[in-house]
Amino acid sequence: MDLLLMAILIASGTYMLNAKEQRKRIAILGMHLSQYQIEKLMEALTEGYLRALGENTPERREQVWALLSTTEQQLSEQFNRFAADFAKVSDEDARVSRLPIALPFADKLFPAATFDMRKALAIHAKGITHVMQNTGHLSAKDRAYMMTAELFLMQHTCHWYCKSKTIASARMMARHQTPYEQLVNSVSEPTRKAYLALIQGH
Repeated sequence: MDLLLMAILIASGTYMLNAKEQRKRIAILGMHLSQYQIEKLMEALTEGYLRALGENTPERREQVWALLSTTEQQLSEQFNRFAADFAKVSDEDARVSRLPIALPFADKLFPAATFDMRKALAIHAKGITHVMQNTGHLSAKDRAYMMTAELFLMQHTCHWYCKSKTIASARMMARHQTPYEQLVNSVSEPTRKAYLALIQGH
C-alpha cells in the first residue's frame, strides 16, 4: 500500500509540474502569436487549396490560385515577423525536449536532449517563404501540397513546444489524418534537411 501511495503521489506531482510548465509555454507562444493572424491565414489557405483543386474548369482554378497567392504572401510575411519576434525569447524558455513524453524540467536535466524553438521557427519561416516563391517551379497542385506540409509541420513544432512530440503527433493524426513522418517527407528538401539536423542535434 505504501508503494502504491508513493507511486500515486509521484504521478500526481509529475502531472502538476508538467501542467505548470506547459501552461507557461502555451502563454509564451500565445503572447507572440496573438500579434498576428497566422492561424486565420493558415485556415484560409488550406481551405482555399481544397476549393481550387475542386474547381471544374481551368479558368476558375486559375482565378482561385491567383487569389490565394496574396494570402500566401501575407502568411509568409507575418510568419517571418513572428519568428523574428520569438527570437527574442530567452534561451531557457526556448529549449524543447527531444524526449517523446513530457517530463518536468527535462530541458534542464537533459540539456543535450533539447533543441532551440527559435531556430525551429526560423527554419519554418524560410520553408514557407521558399515554397511561396516557388523557386522549385512546381505545379500549382504540387506547390499547394508542399505548402500544406510546411504549415502542418510548423504546427506540429508548436504543439511539441507546448506539450511533447508524442502529443503533437497524435494531434496531427486526429486533426489532419497525417502521420508525422509523412509531414517530414512532404516538405521542401531545404526545410527537411535543416529541420532534421536541428531536432536530431547534428
